[in-house]
Amino acid sequence: MRWPWKRAASQDQLVVSWSDKTLAYVRARAGVGGGVEILQMGVERQGADGLDALVHRLQTLGLKGLGAQVMLRPEQYQILQIDVPPVAPEELRSAARFQIRDMVEAHIDDITLDVMRVGDGQQKGTPHLFVVAAATARVREVLDLGEALHWAVSVIDIQETAQRNLQTLLARRDGRLERADATLLVAGDHQAVLTISANEELFYTRRLELPQGFMDMSWGQGAGGLAPSSSAFTPVDEYVPDYNVGGVSYGNDYTVAPAAPEEGPGDQGDAERSQRFLVEVQRSLDLWDRSWSHMPLAGLRVSAGARSVELAAWLAREMGLPVSAMDLGGHFHGLPAVADADQAYCLPLLGVLLRTESREL
Repeated sequence: MRWPWKRAASQDQLVVSWSDKTLAYVRARAGVGGGVEILQMGVERQGADGLDALVHRLQTLGLKGLGAQVMLRPEQYQILQIDVPPVAPEELRSAARFQIRDMVEAHIDDITLDVMRVGDGQQKGTPHLFVVAAATARVREVLDLGEALHWAVSVIDIQETAQRNLQTLLARRDGRLERADATLLVAGDHQAVLTISANEELFYTRRLELPQGFMDMSWGQGAGGLAPSSSAFTPVDEYVPDYNVGGVSYGNDYTVAPAAPEEGPGDQGDAERSQRFLVEVQRSLDLWDRSWSHMPLAGLRVSAGARSVELAAWLAREMGLPVSAMDLGGHFHGLPAVADADQAYCLPLLGVLLRTESREL
């Protein structure tokens, strides 16, 4: 199965994600005079209800019978990187399937995959591919829900490319489309996704595990102004993993960072755990500087719901990098007043709404 790269034809666009019995949705249409008008946005959790009860609730919300675009959540797929196989373009998927057979979490015959080039094709050296591999059963779960609601599903996207679309929107607004731009998006209590894009294309991505209780911490405000322990830092040379296919190392980490050990309660434990997260962000940006030294970062944008400005200020203070809170209000009109945690969960879906062109590998 291929992930198509075409926009739904209906005037109202529905974008959804369905993972762990949780549906996030955004219903929108083109705004008058530009931008996107948000008509509905929210999160519905199945809970102890049967699927039929959830379908009934979604019907009551008016979400039946629409053209839909689906975004898979990071926990529903792997994203890997390999050299571009020396084959014809139409054979890339088959060649990629062969190369990643020992890297995926399920049997290769039970995987649905697609590929896209890393970067914008202007870089020297060996070109690389991102390979997106999802268990077919997980993709089927989303499509089964769509069938129950009579959705015409035209696109299956992933969070990293949706996030790239949001980066492109903001980079274009700021007049720095050709510059490398990083975005850190916190959605939920357990994980954040870091992406780096330039020239409308994705160059780098990493998933970062959040320390337990991260969104309730006073970041960097340990007891008595606790300074981070020197043992918390690991030189980048020790951090770069050796991911390889056929003996070729790629030197980039596309896995979830290992979760830090749990600390005891209190401000000191919070400071140490938040410092570990900070270190992982810094390592990722240091790795970018080492690997793409000719493309220095213009800055980092962050999204963490109501605490976005606070997170941006903390990271800017600790890392010495221009960091700002992601502001999408100028393009997406009528964002509804939903619970902050739910709005953060829905925010990546907005990036799917920005897909307007066909893409070719």
